[in-house]
Amino acid sequence: MIEQIFTYFTIDTLYMWINLGVLPFWLILIFFPKSYLSRFFVTSIFPFILLSGIYIFILYKSFLIGYDFDGNFNLYLGLSELSRLFEDSLYLMIFWTHFIAINLFVGGWIVKDSQKFSINKILLAIPLIITYLIGPLGIFIYWIIRIFYAKRINLYE
Repeated sequence: MIEQIFTYFTIDTLYMWINLGVLPFWLILIFFPKSYLSRFFVTSIFPFILLSGIYIFILYKSFLIGYDFDGNFNLYLGLSELSRLFEDSLYLMIFWTHFIAINLFVGGWIVKDSQKFSINKILLAIPLIITYLIGPLGIFIYWIIRIFYAKRINLYE
């Protein structure tokens, strides 16, 4: 049974399932930000337990084939080393899972933070969609919207 799962979940299959699997969470965040579904499934630890499981599975697969984990630290030596790391599909999947998890976490934070200021959910959809696609730009747009609703500028909170 475990061997069947291991052979089914190739890197390409994992990539497809991660991208499809995260869409329901984002749709709940965009269309039902104040619902129980959002609070229980998206802004809780639930999606990150799933993504952590995928992350651990990729690390396990990497370990089995003898991946050079020490070589990952070369990414700090220059852009060419980073480029070399991204040639490896397993490293690319580790990065992609990391990226998806952080963007989802930020989307959940945006929804929870917007509830403090009663930001309109239609207006909130714009930074959420942009956060899904381009994380930092979505946070910035949300911060601009938040300034108008909070009527003050906070650089920390």
